[in-house]
Amino acid sequence: MKFDLYTDVALKCDVPEHRLRRGDIVKLVEHHVALDGTEGYSIEVFNALGDTIAVTSVPASALEALRRDEVLCARTL
Repeated sequence: MKFDLYTDVALKCDVPEHRLRRGDIVKLVEHHVALDGTEGYSIEVFNALGDTIAVTSVPASALEALRRDEVLCARTL
């Protein structure tokens, strides 16, 4: 799925090297395509106060759109 840049999406899987978990909300900041055609995004992750806590890249398959029936929540990192 192709996403618009600078939108919020949810992670579909854990990203342990940054202590991120499935369901965490991330902001898309760049789209890229690998030489093999795999699409991916650079993501920025913020804490509850709006401070950046991680910037990394993930494949597009690791992301999902937010839905109206979801509720945001906070967790300790």
